[in-house]
Amino acid sequence: MRIFSSFILCLTFLVSWTAAYAAGDVQAGKASAATCMGCHGAPGLRNAYPAFRVPKLGGQQEQYLIVALKAYQSGERSHPTMQAQAGSMTDAEINNVSAYLSSLAGPDATELGDGDANAGAAKAQACFACHGPGGKKPIAPMYPSLAGQYPDYLSHALADYKSGARNNAIMKGFAAALSKKDMEDIAAYFGSQASPLSTPTNW
Repeated sequence: MRIFSSFILCLTFLVSWTAAYAAGDVQAGKASAATCMGCHGAPGLRNAYPAFRVPKLGGQQEQYLIVALKAYQSGERSHPTMQAQAGSMTDAEINNVSAYLSSLAGPDATELGDGDANAGAAKAQACFACHGPGGKKPIAPMYPSLAGQYPDYLSHALADYKSGARNNAIMKGFAAALSKKDMEDIAAYFGSQASPLSTPTNW
């Protein structure tokens, strides 16, 4: 029932997606992404507080990256550095940077983090409705790939959805029922899955 409900929520969001989408320019995005690479081009770099690794963006869904940057612009996501960075970008720059980062597919190493990936495999079933089995192939381009992402980043993101630091009705509803252990287990499961996500170092 929970998986079915998640699927309905995903479809509802997909139908309501009306933002204009213009394909970005990869070469222009490379130049615009220079400041991004100070953090996102450094493997394993940690956010100071709270401590979690800066997420892998290479190979991520292009339209998801656009959604994320615009959420930082609007304040739907709370992170001072990212809000300042995104706030200075035009729509064209956001499209271009997103196209460039999406083009930088891995593969990269996988890992478990602090959770139990076996337990997380069962707990993550509801996530598959939007993010696809194993988090590898989302059902829509504005949803992120989760497979291979840093587990500590994923568990932090879930905690932010639960607390409201990230404002997303679908994810808040899902995360509300999760304990810290649930989040760590789910994050460990997705972190253990092979995927194209990477930290681009040769940009």
